[in-house]
Order: sequence, then C-alpha cells, then structure tokens
Amino acid sequence: MTLWESRLGRSTADEVMTYTASLRFDRRLAVDDLAGSRAHVRGLARGGVLADREAAELLLALDTVAEEIEDGRFAFTESDEDIHTAVERRVTEIAGDVGAKLHTGRSRNDQVATDLRLFTRRALRQVAGEVLALQETLAKRATDAGDAYLPGYTHLQRAQPVLLAHHLLAHGWALARDFDRLVHTVDRLDVSPLGAGALAGSSLPLDPDGVADELGFASRFENSLDAVSDRDFVAEALFDLALLGIHLSRLGEEIALWSSEEFGFVVLDDAYATGSSMLPQKKNPDVAELARGKSGRMVGHLVGVLTTLKGLPLSYNRDLQEDKEPLFDAVDQTVAGLRAVAGMMRSAAFDVQRMQHAADGPTSAAVDLAEWLVQHGMPFRQAHGVVGGLVRDSLERKVPLVELVQAHPALGAEAVELLEPGVAVTRRTTPGGAGPEPVRIQMERFAHRLAVDGERLASASRNR
Repeated sequence: MTLWESRLGRSTADEVMTYTASLRFDRRLAVDDLAGSRAHVRGLARGGVLADREAAELLLALDTVAEEIEDGRFAFTESDEDIHTAVERRVTEIAGDVGAKLHTGRSRNDQVATDLRLFTRRALRQVAGEVLALQETLAKRATDAGDAYLPGYTHLQRAQPVLLAHHLLAHGWALARDFDRLVHTVDRLDVSPLGAGALAGSSLPLDPDGVADELGFASRFENSLDAVSDRDFVAEALFDLALLGIHLSRLGEEIALWSSEEFGFVVLDDAYATGSSMLPQKKNPDVAELARGKSGRMVGHLVGVLTTLKGLPLSYNRDLQEDKEPLFDAVDQTVAGLRAVAGMMRSAAFDVQRMQHAADGPTSAAVDLAEWLVQHGMPFRQAHGVVGGLVRDSLERKVPLVELVQAHPALGAEAVELLEPGVAVTRRTTPGGAGPEPVRIQMERFAHRLAVDGERLASASRNR
C-alpha cells in the first residue's frame, strides 16, 4: 500500500509505479534517511509529540533496520516506492502501531531534501579529499622533476621552454580551485530542511533547530517553501564536478599526446594502460582518454538538472526526483577518475631527454632575443620585428638561426649565447614564471596551500 492510497479510490497502476518508483537508485540514501529519522524522532520526543517510551521503540526499530540494510538482510517489497517508504514500512513491522508515528510532522518533501543534503555534504568532502590526493601526486612529481624542462605550447605550437615542475603545478593550481569550490558548496548546502514539512511547516511542536544541530548542519532553513524546493546545491555540486572533470580532461589530453610516438614525452606504466584486441604493438592511454570522454558526461548531467529546475513553480514538484541519478553518477565517476588519474601520474615515466631536445630548438628562445634587444634600448615592437624577420629568413633560406643572430649588427656573439640548450628556461625570473627561482618559490607556496586545504577538510569533517 502506498503512503497516499487512502486518498485515492483505486490502487496505483503498475505502469505508474514502474515509471515513478525511485527505490532503484534512492536506496543509496538509506544511511542518510536513517540518520534523519533518528534526529526527527528525538525532536518529536523533545516537543512532547512522542512519549519517551515510544521514541525509544522507534529508535530501536531504526537501529534494527540499519543493521538489516548494512548486512544485506533487508527485504524490499513491491510496494516500496522509495527508500523512505521502505524504511517506514519496516519500522512499522518491527514496532507495530508506534511505527505509524514515525512520519508525524514530516513529509517526504523535507525528508528527501534532508537526505540529499546529507549525502551531498559527505560526497563532496570525499571528492575534495581525492582532489588533494591528486594534487599531492603532482607536487611529488614536480619535486622529482628537478631542473627538467620541456616546450611550453600555445595553439599546440612550441612557444617557450618551461620547467616540467611548472607544467605539472599548472594542473595542481587548477585543482586547488576545484577544491575551493567543493568546500564552499558544502558550506552553502549545510542547511537542514527538516521541519519544513510538505511546504508550510507544521502545527506540531517540532524542533528544527535541535534536529539541525544533531545532524551536524550549520543551521536550519529560514523559509519552508524554499527549503523543500531548493536544489541549488545539486546544481552547484554538478557544476563543481563538471569543471573538475574538464580539468581532468585537459590533463588527460596532454598525457594522451605526450605518450604518443610523435611526442614521446612520457611512458605510461603498464598497469595504467591497455592494449589492442587486434594490434599487438599497441599501448593505449585509456585512463587519459576516459578522463577526456567522461567530462562530456559531467557537463550533460549539469545541463540536465538545470533544465529540470528552470521551469518549476514553488514548492515541491515530482520533477525533482530527477536530481539524484545525475548527482550519484557524477560523484561516482569523479571519484573513480581522480583515483585512476592519480595512479597514472604517480607511475608514469617522463622522457626528460626527449622533452629537453624538443625544447632546445633555437626558435624557442626568440622572445629572449627580443627582450635582450629591449634591455639594450630597442623598443619592443621594433625588437619583435627584428627577431621575427630573422626567424622567417632562417626558415625560408634554410640558414641556421644562430648564424643570422651572430651576423646581425644589433645582436652578435653575446646574443647567440641565449640560443644555447637550456639557457632560455633559466631566464624566466618574474613571480609565478617558469624559471628555476620562481618555480622554487611556487613549489613552497603550493605545499603550503596543500597543508592549509588538508586542515580545512579535516576540520570540516571533525565538526560534522
């Protein structure tokens, strides 16, 4: 029997139950539903709605249900439309008539909103922890890279040499922004909807503040209509995960390129690569490619939920059932992706010699020649024209650039030294730049950021 069947003259059609039932996926909220139910029962007892004996019976029944779910003994039935129905049905079987009081002063509207906030808070903290783990891997590889360098690219064309550590930390700083977004999203969603009821609260002496405190929320809702209809936190979480997915995709794209024979900058560990079912020689960067591919899936989840939300009037509408599957999948794929990418980066072998050879082409120091001319009094636009002309002349006449630089009256032997292998990368001296000294400072700042963010996450977890 459904929770509303007394209002309707006929049983719900099987097709409707098949279409509307959410137990298949929202059973994942069982631990959160049980936590919310326990807090609700204690709140009812504090308000005198339940006798202490009744509250004790309900709490004992909820503990039994928790044990049954945890060890797989819980038996779901065809009438269990969702996890809320299933828990209440089983509590009533265990506690008898007292079980029918479990839903007093509560609606599935505020119940599911509470469950989903509890889940999202926990899930985003888990994702944030995995982000930190990947950042720590990148920091370790950056430290190990020492003074190794490679070409930096714009438009996928070689531009200037950069330290490998600088390149790795570029991904690390992007992930730091992801971490920050996740933490702030958790801060904003840390509001308890329990006590809002279906949409307008209750005439019963509920205790929303006490319930919020028991569940570890920072506060309770201010407006009951908003409390049951708000899914901003789901949209925010999906945006955070989508942008994180895009950052993983960018890293994956580079590893896919770098591991190709055309680049040859990195060799993937066999444990983090796959082969071909037909071509015996192949070693494929599937982790990197899936990091790219799954980013589209994350963006799709975000767009789907935003589209669902855009036309909904206050307060609760059944459309909101469509918030869970995208969120659950996005969390699962992100956690799996972060772990796989961290393992891939931890075990990859960089071919430093190949990287440095690619970075040592004379044109990679072209801007250094122009800046050298600037330091000797020539306006930059004029210096840019001089060096650009020499590069063009070198390519068209097939004359080594070093010879043209040696012969140019404004350049000469001193400027030629800038074209020596490994020199250009040492000349990046500005803060945040790709040279040895700014990268050393950057690595110290990144290590400090990791320590601070690690404490932020640990402190948030302790307080909840």
